[in-house]
Amino acid sequence: MRRSLKDYLVISLKGIAMGAADVVPGVSGGTIAFISGIYEELISTINTLDFNFFKTWKKEGFSSAWSTYNLSFLFALFTGIAISILSLAKLIKWLLHNEPLLLWAFFFGLVLASILYIGKQITSWNPKVFLSIIIAAVASYFLTIAEPIASPESSWYLLFCGFIAIIAMILPGVSGAFILLILGAYETFIGILNQLREGITSLDFDLLWEACYKLLFIGIGAITGLKLFSKVLNWMFNNHKNMTLALLTGFMIGSLNKLWPWKKVLSWRTNSEGIEVPFIEKSILPANFDGDPRIIWTLLFVTIGFLLILILERIAIKKEN
Repeated sequence: MRRSLKDYLVISLKGIAMGAADVVPGVSGGTIAFISGIYEELISTINTLDFNFFKTWKKEGFSSAWSTYNLSFLFALFTGIAISILSLAKLIKWLLHNEPLLLWAFFFGLVLASILYIGKQITSWNPKVFLSIIIAAVASYFLTIAEPIASPESSWYLLFCGFIAIIAMILPGVSGAFILLILGAYETFIGILNQLREGITSLDFDLLWEACYKLLFIGIGAITGLKLFSKVLNWMFNNHKNMTLALLTGFMIGSLNKLWPWKKVLSWRTNSEGIEVPFIEKSILPANFDGDPRIIWTLLFVTIGFLLILILERIAIKKEN
């Protein structure tokens, strides 16, 4: 597929959106990939990438190997994701701390519209499809109410967390950051990113080395998980697309519980900056919310998120036509 520089810039922007979503527990970068029309290409490209790349490089040259394995697409996308995670993490954290109702409302509307968008692509409705949606929705719901567990900060545990989280990050409706929170490693990951940023900006090579060392184990786990799970997803899309779409729809329906704006905090945790933030929360009605529920503003941002997906869908349809 021949693309212009403008096309790759657009892909990088989609990567920035994915990275921003992955920073927030409860929001899936995979969802952003799906609604922006690059999900299947992402899974397919990762699935085809293997050690034969080096054989092609040796026989036909680096440029040919790079083109054959669609690495310009991956490079543009993951550059956007990396830029977003490193630069927008503080902004997302600020919004979570200062405007949580409006932020969660926006993401709730976004995922709600995404459910309709994905569900419409199911071409044949039968008992298996309905059962798949129900099973996936129930599993996803129980995931959102799971009690986080404590975690050691060993290298092997970081590798394991990278393996699990990356699978969630590429699966629409499941948040990699929330999986990290359940595993007790979210604060550790954010701390590592802060170490990396501080090491780069202050030229503190000891801090930079410590962050890179930890990221190495996370990266090994992530690459392994990405490669293995992409094969499963690629096979499912090629052979059981309706069932796959049903499972993804169910996962997203169940994840709405995590995105519900009005919450009651059951317990707190101290984040990497020493700030008390919600740890275990329960979805409640606006009338039972402790504080100003800001119903009108919250519904407005739900609507904005919902309409944003509809607009993206219309743009995608026009582009296809």
